[in-house]
Amino acid sequence: MTDGSNPTLLIVIVIAALAAAIVAWLAWRGARRRRARGPILSERSGDERPYVRPPPTPPPAHAGVTDEVAAATTDVLRDVLSVDADAPAGADNLQLLKGVGPKLAARLRELGITSYAQLAHLGETEVARRDERLGPFSGRVARDRLVEQAQFLARGDTDGFEARFGKLGGES
Repeated sequence: MTDGSNPTLLIVIVIAALAAAIVAWLAWRGARRRRARGPILSERSGDERPYVRPPPTPPPAHAGVTDEVAAATTDVLRDVLSVDADAPAGADNLQLLKGVGPKLAARLRELGITSYAQLAHLGETEVARRDERLGPFSGRVARDRLVEQAQFLARGDTDGFEARFGKLGGES
């Protein structure tokens, strides 16, 4: 260029001007937010000192251990003792029914079935209506004859259950 201007210098000036504009805008925006928020004053006491937020309290060191112990207890109850730890109080262990595992038992609870008596008293229409909402377990109530199994267990007839469906407790 013959007029003595340097294009590189022009680019540097433009970038510096943009950077200065961005910094000025951020400073103005921050000052505006601080002004809008202002100090929190105690109006009743007439205290004009700004409110200072106390530092956050750290979680107790044992909180993680407690959660781990609870999870381990649930696993032991479910796997070793065949007790459904997630079931509400007074609910029957639906996993004693042949063909019902932890996931199907949880799904039945979501549908409001928590006892053998509830399952035993379901009619065909009610079974069909709930079967639509069982998702991947659709058809299992009829195929595994869960209503019939529940009728035996609801009346406490474990001998009749074992004669027809095999040993109670998931063993064949």
